[in-house]
Amino acid sequence: MNRSALYSVLDGFLAALAARNPERVAWAPGAKTSENNVMLPIGDGVWGTIERLGEYQLRFADPKTRQVGYFGAIHEHIEESGFTLRLALNDRGEVAEAEMCIVRQSDSGIKFENPRYWTKPILEAVATAPVSRAEMVALSNGYFDTLQLNDGTIHTKFHPDCNRVENGVQTTRNPDFAKIVPVSALGCEEQFRMGNYRYDDALRARRFPLVDEERGLVLAFGFIDHSGRLAEYQLTDGRTVKSPVRRPHSFYISELFKIDHGMLCQIEANFITVPYRMPSPWDHL
Repeated sequence: MNRSALYSVLDGFLAALAARNPERVAWAPGAKTSENNVMLPIGDGVWGTIERLGEYQLRFADPKTRQVGYFGAIHEHIEESGFTLRLALNDRGEVAEAEMCIVRQSDSGIKFENPRYWTKPILEAVATAPVSRAEMVALSNGYFDTLQLNDGTIHTKFHPDCNRVENGVQTTRNPDFAKIVPVSALGCEEQFRMGNYRYDDALRARRFPLVDEERGLVLAFGFIDHSGRLAEYQLTDGRTVKSPVRRPHSFYISELFKIDHGMLCQIEANFITVPYRMPSPWDHL
């Protein structure tokens, strides 16, 4: 299937979701659907509560694997929530897999104040100097290697202007958010070279199911585990800081990496708190 056909299936799925009508989707026999890392029957969960889609709508596609992805937002009764969607199609163009991550702040173990969801031209643009599919995945995996037990060692390549948005908040070069989380004043690589995320014990169950080679995008899923045992740690500049996570805790993450010229240029992430060391239902399919 080409990009246009994949986008057509995605748009039909989103229209069906907004209408709360899963019967409008052409499901493959035995189709699997998950919401926030839990397998659900088709039509359960957000299918019964969505009011409308948000204005932010980022589409991307992987024709080689017949997968299509989406970052956006949805409105339910009490709030707007960040939304990630991955669809995998069979050879007849039917939806065989639908994986959703919905960041409902009212349920979250970590709340980002005043999230907003906006279009970023860098994620829409075609890569000007693309690299191979394997290198794109390696750079994305290197980001997770850098984040895991972060001690200042860089295992990937960052563009000097790389920024990251998490749950609708820019968490790099953001002076307003830095008033709450000081490290947010720094750029991507600067944050990691300081060793700010030493408390991230494991980046587990990593998956890279969708690679949009034309746009230079990699969609990844996984978990960040925190044992909660680390009380304080030393940054690479010699300062000692306290760990913000002091109990067993895990995030389920959906993360999108923009890669051009062999560097990470932009990162978009949605993540939610889940039970500590919760497994992925997608690992066994």
